Amino acid sequence: MILYGIANCDAVRKARRWLDARGVAHAFHDYKKQGADPAKLAEWSAALGWEALLNRRGTTFRKLEEAETADLDESRALRLMAANPSLIRRPVVEHGGGLLVGFDEAEWQRVLA
Repeated sequence: MILYGIANCDAVRKARRWLDARGVAHAFHDYKKQGADPAKLAEWSAALGWEALLNRRGTTFRKLEEAETADLDESRALRLMAANPSLIRRPVVEHGGGLLVGFDEAEWQRVLA
């Protein structure tokens, strides 16, 4: 299992604590240190849709120029997320049964416990 995110993100910290408390082994991929792989983003987008991955509520998205966010499509959104990993909704978890995006304790309990 791989948990993708940013170390100082509150949702990522909650997710890591949740996994650790249950003894769920996982690797952590920090976007700030290791970057966001465009091929991985495309894979996730194919599975879930790019809209599920794009964090529109964060300050990074709000700071983008209107020209960058107008008429977003998958290709443009994936390029933006690769260039600005803070735009990726966090955390993303790859596990044996698929993907989880965001930390929803009830869903995680159902899927991972």
